[in-house]
Amino acid sequence: MCSWCYAFVNSWSALQRALPAHVDAIYVLGGLAPDTTEPMPDAMRSMIQQTWRKIEKTVPGVHFNFDFWAQNTPVRSTYPACRAVLAAREQNPAAEVEMLLAIQNAYYQLAKNPSLPETLLECAETIGLDSAVFQSDLSSETIDAVLKQELQLAAELNAFSFPSLRLMHRDAIYPIAIDYLDHGAMLKEIAAVINNNE
Repeated sequence: MCSWCYAFVNSWSALQRALPAHVDAIYVLGGLAPDTTEPMPDAMRSMIQQTWRKIEKTVPGVHFNFDFWAQNTPVRSTYPACRAVLAAREQNPAAEVEMLLAIQNAYYQLAKNPSLPETLLECAETIGLDSAVFQSDLSSETIDAVLKQELQLAAELNAFSFPSLRLMHRDAIYPIAIDYLDHGAMLKEIAAVINNNE
């Protein structure tokens, strides 16, 4: 749910296509903002909108639908969206990334509130998930426990900024510098780590 993660989608997709076959991409949810029903303070609304404008100037081809701010009561709570991704993964592992992209599209392009269960259900239906199973999983203790495990893993990986990219190679963890404009720079860094540790 981080707007910089959304800005990273094109570069990240290009990197994944270019990675060697033996390198697997694994998503780990970082959480970002815990559960709350409190409306987002005005100062935070302003800060996030400024971030959107900065991203639009910095990363070519990335645009946001600012109607979101007029059409919704924003709530800084991203754990529901994280649980939705996990519920999608539970139902169909291949749906994990589809759900992630559907939520980002709903939020950033369709100006829908991603902290609301109805938005998340609509995203699930959009990608063809069983809505009854999804709703049950979304509020289950099992999914909540998995989210806590993922948050712990993110902490162990020192992934405290979003997006973060880590390469695990020969039982060691290497931070890879995020590049929103040139996936080749990240690819070179990954190759250097692998080649230097063979």
